[in-house]
Amino acid sequence: MYTFDSPELAPLAHFLTSLAIGLLIGLERERNPSAKAGLRTFTLVAMAGTLGALLSEKTGAPWLLGAGLLVMGGMMVAAYTKDEDEEDPGTTTIAAIVVCYALGALVWYDYRQLAVTLAILTTILLYFKSEMRGISQQLSRLDLVSILQFAVLSFVILPVVPNQGFGPYAVLNPYQIWWMVVLISGLSLAGYAALRIVGQRHGALLTGLFGGVASSTATTLAFSRHGRADPGLVGIAALVILLANWMVMIRLAIEVAVVAPGMLQPMLYIFGGGALTGLLALYFTVWRRMDNRPDAPRLEVKNPTEIRAAVTFGLLYAGVLVASAWLSDLAGSGGVYAVALVSGLTDVDAITLSSLRLFGLGTLSAHQTATAILLALLANIVFKAGLTLAIGGPHLARYALPGFLSVAAGAVGGWMLI
Repeated sequence: MYTFDSPELAPLAHFLTSLAIGLLIGLERERNPSAKAGLRTFTLVAMAGTLGALLSEKTGAPWLLGAGLLVMGGMMVAAYTKDEDEEDPGTTTIAAIVVCYALGALVWYDYRQLAVTLAILTTILLYFKSEMRGISQQLSRLDLVSILQFAVLSFVILPVVPNQGFGPYAVLNPYQIWWMVVLISGLSLAGYAALRIVGQRHGALLTGLFGGVASSTATTLAFSRHGRADPGLVGIAALVILLANWMVMIRLAIEVAVVAPGMLQPMLYIFGGGALTGLLALYFTVWRRMDNRPDAPRLEVKNPTEIRAAVTFGLLYAGVLVASAWLSDLAGSGGVYAVALVSGLTDVDAITLSSLRLFGLGTLSAHQTATAILLALLANIVFKAGLTLAIGGPHLARYALPGFLSVAAGAVGGWMLI
């Protein structure tokens, strides 16, 4: 008599996992009227993959697994070829059959967690066909170029640059520098993509949030111009500008979490304080005073992953890194703070990342790092407030300046709690 502890039934757990994988993918295909494979077919294919892997291992004949794949794929190709009037060529279902068979084999080779994860991702890809097609049809040539350039930055350049320190104080690590370029480009691309997909259709709120992720400086500049050109848009311009600059807190928090998780807790006092007071000011000084909330004007953002822009940021980051290390050695923390004030005027990301890098190297303490980032943030707020006043005029500034000041006060208050 066999029990579940019997060696004969030990592989049963693998087949049950394969059955679940086949049912999951097959359930989605069952809903597609043109698909010639559904619940039962995908379940059998997944278990066939596990069975093929078992037989290949036990008999020492790996060709059995490959032969099973050819049989499964060939049967599906034949099924669609036979039906010449069918509009759907069935390539997606055939590909899903191949993936399902391979996932079944993975289960036997003890990659069950990986197989289940891939099965879920496969089902998501199959289910959201119309949404993905809609997104792809919205992509412009610039959008595709942005995606391709980000792929080059991340998967072509990053893996081949050397991962060791060079130059003065050995702080110039090409891999680390380019990784910072990829991080900033990725965040900017995410904001740009969000604007392209949903931001312009849903008005000021999302335009401000995603504009802040893509480029808070560009958003501030663009809507300062809108506020001056059309007095009726002053309220909406102030809302978008303050939201974009509020998102700088979230963006910097993500950078800290990725680059130096050990600094996240103290930095949350600064970012959380600034974000909280900024939201309160935004509500009381702008949101409540807006009786009519028209749609935001269109925000045009340049390609965030352009190679030239990426290289420029990389050079800026490297320059700030060397200057900070040199001035830290020459004048102590005061030198780093001076660099933070100057570089933070136009780009708070570079000094933030370089300070985190120096913290990781042991050059700066946690408190010095937090102070440098705070000074860069304050300098950036002053620059954006000045930009709003100079370009948008006094009327827009009366709406926006209380929000800028509230963020600065909250950030300083959070720093004092560290």
